[in-house]
Order: sequence, then structure tokens, then C-alpha cells
Amino acid sequence: MARLAQTAGLTDVQQEILSTVRDFVDKEIIPVATELEHRDEYPQQIVDGLKELGLFGLMIPEEYGGLGESLLTYALCVEEIARGWMSVSGIINTHFIVAYMLKQHGTQEQKEHFLPRMAAGDVRGAFSMSEPGLGSDVSAITSKAVKDGEEYVLNGQKMWLTNGGTSSLVAVLVRSDEGHPEGTAPHKSMTTFLVEKEPGFGEVRPGLTIPGKIDKMGYKGVDTTELIMDGLRVPADRVLGGVTGRGFYQMMDGVEVGRVNVAARGCGVAQRAFELGVRYAQQRHTFGKPIAQHQAIQFKLAEMATKVEAAHAMMVNAARKKDSGERNDLEAGMAKYLASEYCKEVVEDAFRIHGGYGFSKEYEIERLYREAPMLLIGEGTAEIQKMIIGRRLLEEYRFEG
Repeated sequence: MARLAQTAGLTDVQQEILSTVRDFVDKEIIPVATELEHRDEYPQQIVDGLKELGLFGLMIPEEYGGLGESLLTYALCVEEIARGWMSVSGIINTHFIVAYMLKQHGTQEQKEHFLPRMAAGDVRGAFSMSEPGLGSDVSAITSKAVKDGEEYVLNGQKMWLTNGGTSSLVAVLVRSDEGHPEGTAPHKSMTTFLVEKEPGFGEVRPGLTIPGKIDKMGYKGVDTTELIMDGLRVPADRVLGGVTGRGFYQMMDGVEVGRVNVAARGCGVAQRAFELGVRYAQQRHTFGKPIAQHQAIQFKLAEMATKVEAAHAMMVNAARKKDSGERNDLEAGMAKYLASEYCKEVVEDAFRIHGGYGFSKEYEIERLYREAPMLLIGEGTAEIQKMIIGRRLLEEYRFEG
């Protein structure tokens, strides 16, 4: 079948990687995704396969055992994986955000300690900003770190950790007033800590508890959890970058990568929804002919395909901008906003094409219909993206007088 959303200008290596991932998705993910999702079962066999392919080290530099590939390569791989099952792309997303933050902001000792094991997939990453009463207002973080000799003592409750149970390394953003006098702007008194733990649930190290999986409407299989710190002691050398007060900027840098990832996931889910819709439209007959021959359905397919292409183009542009070393918060915000909204619309149109059968759990579109809404929220809501876009536009188009 001819494919939408092709990417121009890829190297032979990039094309080979994508071909390998696409084959893996078609053979190992799509045939089992719906069954595993309905059971809310962690896809261990799939994750082991990704580990064998080296995908956990895709963006980690070669000197640390990774493949040293670009954000664009990573985003295109995520797009393929999300086409198979979005939850699997979530498993590698938070891992890559932590690896990226370490690569960009970690001390040499931190890079040497963590990145080789992360590249091999032996250490899995998760990152934690949100809290139960926080939402998008990161400046309202209440979790706190207090210096005690050569350690910090962390207390507080965090929320919405993807890979919270299966991870063994969590990048946690907390408030740290030490060295930052009263009245310091909130974003200048936050620090990211690298917290090592045992995978699992319950008390995973002294002072750190992962209560259990949050039961969700969609995005199943991957574990989403809370994280409770009660007297958690962390060595001072596990402050990301070795200096307090930089956590907000480090996290925002990581979130830009995450927004490109969410855009890629939206592209992948939308592609799969289009594939399901166009196939069903040629199989289902009404009034003596396939419904694909009805003009109303052709209009839907045309709109769906156009949205898939547009979202893909913006996602690729955002990834390439970040790879160039330029600021990309405008492009990442636009890509995340457009791809998640278009994904929801394409999935709904595919659902409508399926008619009553789309409501049945026997059909894959039912799963996609429950998964798409997560993309409207993850890595910042549409409203947050529009605030970012609006502010950046006013910076770029500043008129005097």
C-alpha cells in the first residue's frame, strides 16, 4: 500500500533504521497490541525486542554505547512505533527525555555512570514534574529538597509518571531554596535530581514509594504512577549538572524533545487510523457498492490524508530545527498542537467510517479512539501550546510605535 507522510532527504542509515522499525511494528506489535491493551498488560516481549534493536540508545552518543542518531531519526521511529501501539512509544519517550537531559546538562561523571547502561536498555528512565494539584503550572511545585550535609532530603508527592514502576532512574523536579534567597523567582529555585530506584511498586528504596498503576481510559500497558517522597535521601552528586537552581530550564529543554515526540505519536496514530479507515471503506458495502465509492466517504478520506501529511511535515520541521541547534519551542509547540488535534479528528473520522463496528472492541479503531485523547494533554495542553506560540510570535514580530 502506498504510504502517506514520507520524509525527504533521509540518509541511507536513517532509511535502514526506519525500515527495520517498520518491519518490527508490522510483525511484532500490530498483531498483539489490541489484545495486550485490553488486558492492560505490560508488553515485555515487545520491549525486549526494542532493546535488541538498540532503540533505547538511539540518540545516546556513540562514545557512551548508543547509536548517536538525530532527534529526527528518533521522532520518525516513534511515529512508526505509535502507528503500531502508542503505549510502546510512551515507554521509550520518557527514557529518551532523561537520556537527552543527561547528555545536554549532566556532569561528566553522571554521563559516564548512566548513559552506557541507558543505551543498552539496562537502565530505564522516567521523569517527573507534575504534582496532584499542579497541572500545567510548573511554578507551583511544592515538593522540596533540603540540604543535609552531603545529601539532600526530598519530600513531596509527584503525579503522572510514565514508566514510574518499570523505570530504575527518575529525573525529579523539586523546589530547592538552599542558595536561593526568599523572593527568588520560582523557576530559579528548582532543581532536578537523578533518583535511582528498584523497578516495581511499593517502597522501592527507603523514603520512596510507587503506590501502583493508575487505571486509565486508554494508553494502557505502559505503567503510569504517582511517586511519593518521604524523607528520601539523595547524594549531592545526583543533582543534574551538579548545580542547584537550574532544574526548570533543564526540564523545559527536555520537554521540547517530548513535544516533538508527542507530535510524532499523533502522526503515527493518525496514520494508523487512516489505514484502518481506507481499508474498511473498501470492504464495507452499502447501497450496492463499497462505501469508498460514496462521495461523502471520499471527502472524509481526503481530509484525513491531508491532515496526516500536514502534521507529519510540521513534526519533521520541529525535529530538524532542534537538531540544527536552534531554538525550537515555537516549532515544537505548533507541531504538538496541530498533530494532537489532527490525530483526534482523523481517528474520529475513521471511527465514523466504521459505523457501529467502530464501537466494538473487536475492531482496532476502538482502541485508537480511547488513546488519541491522551495526546491532547501530554507534554502540555493545547492552551499551553497556544500560549507558547503566541508569546514567541510576539517576540518575532515586534513592532515599535
